[in-house]
Amino acid sequence: QAQVEESGGGLAQAGGSLRLSCAASGVTFRLYGVGWFRQAPGKEREFVAGISSGRGNTHYADSAKGRFTISRDNAENTVVLQLNSLKPADTAVYYCAADPSGLGDARSQSYDYWGQGTQVTVSS
Repeated sequence: QAQVEESGGGLAQAGGSLRLSCAASGVTFRLYGVGWFRQAPGKEREFVAGISSGRGNTHYADSAKGRFTISRDNAENTVVLQLNSLKPADTAVYYCAADPSGLGDARSQSYDYWGQGTQVTVSS
């Protein structure tokens, strides 16, 4: 049974940092693109960052560029999202999802194996 699980959320002050991890089991993660999404209360889920399989091309939403960094550790079957310079507007539940198409970008319609999410709360 393929599963992905997020960890690393929590409370941070504005300007602070958090490190989110997405761990996979039951799948060879390196063959999948991986996307990070977030959903704030009362808002739709939005793409934050993604990384492709193979060459590891990265993709970022405008809101994440310059502040967030996505990377993958194929040996550990994990994908990390480093959140820096956090803002209260970043408060949301963050989800990772595996993309069997390998793209890992905002346009992919193939995301599968969603995790349960991890809460990120940024105080001002």
